Amino acid sequence: MGFLFRVRLASFFAGAATASIAGFYLLYRDYMLSHDAIAQQVVNGIYGTLDERYEALNRRVTALETQKEAEATESAGASG
Repeated sequence: MGFLFRVRLASFFAGAATASIAGFYLLYRDYMLSHDAIAQQVVNGIYGTLDERYEALNRRVTALETQKEAEATESAGASG
């Protein structure tokens, strides 16, 4: 009786482990497909090419630097 119980228990855990691995693989594959689809939509929807993306980032950095310089000038003028 003890041997049969151990065999059933081992079979149960082997099946549970196999199902867990298969489930993880399916979820991971679904996640990666979704991630790629969303990333592709974002890149194609906002920027046509990689150069346009770099130009947009460059404009944002320039605007932030200009804003920082204006704040530094304003604070220097207020203290002096």
